[in-house]
Amino acid sequence: MTHRERKDLIERAHPTLSISRQATLLDVSRASLYTTPKGDSQDKRIMDRIDRIYTKHPFLGSRKIRMALDDEGIFICRDHVRRLMRIMDIEAIYPKKRFNTSQPDNQHKKYPYLLANITAAYPNHIWGTDITYVRLESGWAYLVALLDWYSRYVIAWQLSETLEIEFCLENLERALKERVPLIHNSDQGSHFTSPRYTDLLTAHDIQISMDGRGRCMDNIFTERLWRTVKYEDIFLKSYQDFGEVRAGLADYFHFYNYERPHQSLRYRTPAEIYFKMS
Repeated sequence: MTHRERKDLIERAHPTLSISRQATLLDVSRASLYTTPKGDSQDKRIMDRIDRIYTKHPFLGSRKIRMALDDEGIFICRDHVRRLMRIMDIEAIYPKKRFNTSQPDNQHKKYPYLLANITAAYPNHIWGTDITYVRLESGWAYLVALLDWYSRYVIAWQLSETLEIEFCLENLERALKERVPLIHNSDQGSHFTSPRYTDLLTAHDIQISMDGRGRCMDNIFTERLWRTVKYEDIFLKSYQDFGEVRAGLADYFHFYNYERPHQSLRYRTPAEIYFKMS
């Protein structure tokens, strides 16, 4: 078995084994799971292009993203695109045949989508969460956020240099110290289906809702949040490293919550709506 095949066996949200322990057992370099090797600096540039393409058109799958890259003079095979999308933890969000880029654990319990006929009616009625790739001039990071669907207020956010589950757990724990929603919605990725995550929700009597596979409308508010954050901050700032992006996003999310008026909120800020009614 090749090193790459052993890497593919890593379960990033395993309920009992950390990524470090799995890497040791499989004789895989832990560093290779998180960073782009020096010889693959071209991959980093391609991932940044994929991020822009995907942010603008999140319904595109690996085949059409490869075609979009072709149009920009970047010629790589579809398998290469799929591998990079897997590192970025993204997949097309439109109804399609099952193609798994976020590596959900088939042994984890999946929950039904509860929100088909429900509209958020008050703050903390529905929270949504998701993970997105964050481009840096040197490497990349992953960002998770919890968004109140009624007010569009970002309850909590967390950055990580890896896809280990801990940053999602820390983000949820921090949010639950302040407020508790009636319903929590996420995709079916292994972070959010892990018992370590769902047990935190059930311990607070929170109803668990999960998107249907590939359904773009099920978590549309969080998808819009990522597009806003990237176009208004990340793409403009070209952050150099992890420390810089963490400080920059702290400023941006304060602006987003307390200063940026939203047309859908009749030009009020998320904080105005969230704290006035919660």
